[in-house]
Amino acid sequence: MSSQKKLKFAIVGTGNRGVHCFGQLLIKRQDCEIVALVDPNHVRSGHAAEILNIKPMFFHDVEEMLKTVTPDAVVITSPDCTHCANAIAALQGGCNVLLDKPLATHVSDCQDIIEVAEKCSKILMMGFNLRHNPVLKKLKSIIDEGTAGKIFMIENREFYDGGRTYMARWNGDYSISGGLWIHKGSHDFDVFQWLMDFPKPVRVSSFSSLSVLDPNHLPFQLRPGVEAGPSCRKCAYRTECPDAYPEGTEIKLFGEDAIAVDGYVKDKCIYLTEKSVHDNGMAIVEYDNGARAVHSECFIGPINDRKYTIWGELATIEVSLTNREIIVHPRWSGDIVSYKIAEAQGGHGGADPMLLDTFVKAVQNGDASTSTAEHGMWSTACGEAAERSWREHRTVEVQELFK
Repeated sequence: MSSQKKLKFAIVGTGNRGVHCFGQLLIKRQDCEIVALVDPNHVRSGHAAEILNIKPMFFHDVEEMLKTVTPDAVVITSPDCTHCANAIAALQGGCNVLLDKPLATHVSDCQDIIEVAEKCSKILMMGFNLRHNPVLKKLKSIIDEGTAGKIFMIENREFYDGGRTYMARWNGDYSISGGLWIHKGSHDFDVFQWLMDFPKPVRVSSFSSLSVLDPNHLPFQLRPGVEAGPSCRKCAYRTECPDAYPEGTEIKLFGEDAIAVDGYVKDKCIYLTEKSVHDNGMAIVEYDNGARAVHSECFIGPINDRKYTIWGELATIEVSLTNREIIVHPRWSGDIVSYKIAEAQGGHGGADPMLLDTFVKAVQNGDASTSTAEHGMWSTACGEAAERSWREHRTVEVQELFK
């Protein structure tokens, strides 16, 4: 495909990720154009077009779109449980696909997607944007140079204050998101595998719970006869609640007119709304090369960071994404080496624009995808195993998830 030809894109899912991330990035490129928006909520799609200042065609689903237009590429940012059907439809319709993580919410669905992708000979690239974060790219190069020697253990502690909003959205519904070990953890499980050159996960144990974001932990005192909730925008305690969803946030996409179409409310009370996911937990993964990884998630507190520790035979490496810092501690020397990575422009520490650019170049040049569907499947496998582990109180053998 000539690099001079504008790639025609469709965005499937016109929420925040589809519009304010990929949509905004695409309209800034001279080699791409958005020709279609796909979302069952026509009001939201209309507002998305207004925000992006484009005049696309509108469709309710991928199959309907493909009857009229076949884009060169499709970006899928719809809810996780729809990834399988949307990806398969787009691939069978002749489109290249950039699929925001996770690949799917079950390994069996991942296998179905991979089977179709192999038959269609189209690019299917996973939206693992952390691989494009400048800090983690530098960390990967340090590991690949052999500085730490053989890696035998990795730990990541993810502090995510903004994660409490997951409980206000569809992400808090296990049946839609597959659980936060998949929706959120798929990023981190992929990073572990990427840093270690893709060993296969063998077994997973996780320990998780909903400890704080429940009706017993409202951060304000109820007044007699005055109920809280059901959403931040309608709550009598909005001005008193330190966890209230910011007023006016994404109101264009998720306002009352959009709610009237499908009933989806994005700012449900994170304490009172029914949810089926954890707000904190730990997952331990054992790999076929003998290495182990520990991933912790906490969606409560004032800190936002991913803090990694990598243990190798020759050195221990500490990383902070927020501080953009890497510290290498040689095993037998006091010669500590520190790296301060320059701040990059764009979402997720500059990772989002790099992710999209990698995909566009893959489509233009016919290059192989850097983050494949198989990578996505193993990431989902870790997440699904972690979900089963804490819910069933047992260690899960990853192989039992496969058909």
